[in-house]
Amino acid sequence: MTPDASIWNSSEYDHLDVLTASDLAWEWLRRNDHYDADFEALSSESGAPEPLTERIRQRWGLRFPCRSPESTT
Repeated sequence: MTPDASIWNSSEYDHLDVLTASDLAWEWLRRNDHYDADFEALSSESGAPEPLTERIRQRWGLRFPCRSPESTT
């Protein structure tokens, strides 16, 4: 199936030029119906967030960096 290019408006995507690699990856991942379904299914489970984070990381190749320690000075 070929998408209908007549409705394409490239100006809607001008902001993509200034995104970081991780921001760009998120723009496309969040539009993925399979990712959305997985996230909804996994996030509806009760319990600690660590298993959810690990399962999402393994399935979708995502990394969740730890926050840097706050300065004590």
